[in-house]
Amino acid sequence: MTAPKVSSKTDFVFIVGAPRCGTTSLASHLRQHPRVCFSSVKEPMFFAQHDLRGLGDEALRERVEKEYLKRFFNHCDGSHLLRAEGSVTYLYAAEQLRPILRLWPNARFIVALRDPLAMLPSLHARLLYTGDENINDFKKAWAKIPERAAGRSIPRSAIDPRFLRYDEAGALGSRVKQLFDAVGRERCHVVLFDDLVADPKGSYDQLCAFLGLEPWPGTQLKAKRKHETFRFGWLQRLLKRPPKSVRTVLAGEQFRQREKKLDAKESRTVNTILKVRKRLLDWNKVKAKREQLDPGVRQEIIDRFRDEIILLSRVIDRDLSHWLGGVPEADPGSTEARRA
Repeated sequence: MTAPKVSSKTDFVFIVGAPRCGTTSLASHLRQHPRVCFSSVKEPMFFAQHDLRGLGDEALRERVEKEYLKRFFNHCDGSHLLRAEGSVTYLYAAEQLRPILRLWPNARFIVALRDPLAMLPSLHARLLYTGDENINDFKKAWAKIPERAAGRSIPRSAIDPRFLRYDEAGALGSRVKQLFDAVGRERCHVVLFDDLVADPKGSYDQLCAFLGLEPWPGTQLKAKRKHETFRFGWLQRLLKRPPKSVRTVLAGEQFRQREKKLDAKESRTVNTILKVRKRLLDWNKVKAKREQLDPGVRQEIIDRFRDEIILLSRVIDRDLSHWLGGVPEADPGSTEARRA
């Protein structure tokens, strides 16, 4: 099979929503559609990790074909209407998405969003599970925001320190506005976690309509949400985010796919180590208990993101007055919003 090329015949769709907002479920829905070729890993993060805005058209095309399409879409056979991927980091690097439109002018973006009161504790739990976070208590992790903004208290295992900025993750109004300004509102389809949970079939049908796809019969719409934690944090971090000295043999499949040399073949020894790694991860996995959000932290989140939710409601023209425990001004049609 020849290496994939940038082509106007195949359009791209990018799931760029905030973390823990249903992006895994949306990726699963698209992955099941026969007219969509999804990336070999859900989150390539390519356009967030590499700022390609300074490249000329030819250099941009060559680099994307060699480092992005060949690495993450080499399995696509050219028969698909769309190629798709789901890197949530793109929402926080909107300006770096502009080169996408030079390559694929008809590219579209799926923006998944959720109430920060639910999203941020869920994000913290996920970062613990992936080994990026090392503070078990969300209240203490939230209190570390100023230090981490200054580059301190960053775990060595963190793949990207930006992931630990819970204040940045919750600034949805500003981030979505930046995305719309960068790629165009008409190219974006917003999916609220509330809608995805309440009406998965309706959300799926609307998604397909936006992408010009016929809904695929038999698509499994069950949510892909996981509530898992671990027995031993040090073991989880070792296996999920291993030190650089042993990363080539201990890193997981998704990390290896992003970082390994193209066309490199795995040795028997590495394959054996990966099997043992999986068994250890399965053994270390336990079901997470849902914990109540500390009242003080809850109020801090409400105070910090109130204006962001009001802005978001206006940017996407949706009633979000029930978010953050109740923000009347976050209903664009309300009297409070007109007075603001």
